[in-house]
Amino acid sequence: MKQGWDGIEFLDVKSKSENKDTELETNKAFARTFETEEGKKVLEFLINKTLQQPTWIPGGDHSFGYAREGQNSIIREIQTRIGRTKQWVQRKI
Repeated sequence: MKQGWDGIEFLDVKSKSENKDTELETNKAFARTFETEEGKKVLEFLINKTLQQPTWIPGGDHSFGYAREGQNSIIREIQTRIGRTKQWVQRKI
């Protein structure tokens, strides 16, 4: 291992590389899961139950809207990770 400031930079680069690999593997796992026939059905169901429904109804408690938006963010995260994997595959082709 390098000494002094060079060693710190080396560790930082190594850490970023490991994080990127972990992130890519996580994205691939989401894509493999939700690109199957069953996975597509589950994702469609989740989208219909969350993103396709109102997050808040006028006159309702505002905290309900916060909770619903949290549910929506999980579905958006799944969609984003699948999209990132597709982009990664396109760059590899």
